[in-house]
Amino acid sequence: MTMNERIFKIRGVVQHYAWGGHTYIPALTGESNETNLPCAEYWMGAHPSAPSTIELKGETVSLNQLIQANPDETITRRVADQFGELPYLLKVLDVHDMLSIQVHPTKEEAEKGFDREEAAGIAINAPHRNYKDRNHKPEVMVALSDFWLLHGFKLKAALEETLQNNPELSVLVTLFKKEGNRALYQFIMEMDQSDVNALLLPLVKREIRNKQEGLLAKQDPGWWVAKLYEGKDLTGDIDRGIFSIYFFNIVQINPGEAIFQKAGIPHAYLEGQNIELMANSDNVLRGGLTPKHVDVPELMKHTSFEEIVPDVMKGIPGMQGERIYPCPVPDFGISKIELTAGQEYQSSAKSLEMMIVTEGGALVNNTLVLKRGEVVAMLPGAEYQLCASGNCTIFKAFVPVP
Repeated sequence: MTMNERIFKIRGVVQHYAWGGHTYIPALTGESNETNLPCAEYWMGAHPSAPSTIELKGETVSLNQLIQANPDETITRRVADQFGELPYLLKVLDVHDMLSIQVHPTKEEAEKGFDREEAAGIAINAPHRNYKDRNHKPEVMVALSDFWLLHGFKLKAALEETLQNNPELSVLVTLFKKEGNRALYQFIMEMDQSDVNALLLPLVKREIRNKQEGLLAKQDPGWWVAKLYEGKDLTGDIDRGIFSIYFFNIVQINPGEAIFQKAGIPHAYLEGQNIELMANSDNVLRGGLTPKHVDVPELMKHTSFEEIVPDVMKGIPGMQGERIYPCPVPDFGISKIELTAGQEYQSSAKSLEMMIVTEGGALVNNTLVLKRGEVVAMLPGAEYQLCASGNCTIFKAFVPVP
């Protein structure tokens, strides 16, 4: 099939996960939410479980089917040979309640883990399955609002101070000073649930009181612990993921700033809206704050226990109005394009590029109108010009050219 058109509007898919907000994504996409379901993520890509759709010659076609039928025309032969698919998935996230603590494997370990579970006959949708595919899942996020997340282990001095300043956790100081992050994390992840409850229940109650009395800010672990449990019944088991809120860096990212999550770095989103771009994978190893499966030995095997100073990126200048957020992976790249009235941005797509307008609107090649929340796909070779009539913000995902 020969495709003459190179520029298409596409429609993404809303994912209704329980942690999502109810208004941000519907307002962005212009869709009603009459059933008041949580709208957590808006997926733009060719993931087989929720592919975007394109209007092509009067028919609705899924993006993954279009790519499978026309790989050279849609993603280029180079990308098809290297990845076998569109290698990225673009998302908008609205995080109302904190997500699970998680780690992603390297590509090599994902391949081994997937093959091992396939050989063991574990169903792909089994709740205890760790590896849904053979791919790694590096990811980058750019904040659309003030955004809060957990990211990697604190510096040693900061973590020691945290343990000492919280009486319920001070019993862990000796182990930490003697054996470090790995031993500390393994100890709490393997602790009997009864001991977890005995240690954390007083802490949870104290932090709830502290938050109610105005003694906590969002930079404090206790603020998030209180948010998680205030108003809830405390007679059940306490989630051991609470330990990680004290062990990991609490990071605030301002709108337009970004952070990259490489394999092995434990992290969790806490609150806010962002643009997220990731490798096209669903491999997640969880460490708490979730009712889902937690495989402690597998988690320990793939977690990086290095202390980290989070690298918050402000982006580097690109072409007209563009800021690029460098990502050290071949699967994807991302940039933000900000235009003012009458300003133009011109480019030629080297891969399948995907763009979403988050503020204002733009005109593509003087013919195609893009409004807030709308998404456009530029096929390889497409020459395009973006022109704004007012202030406009666009995020662009692409596959880097080596």
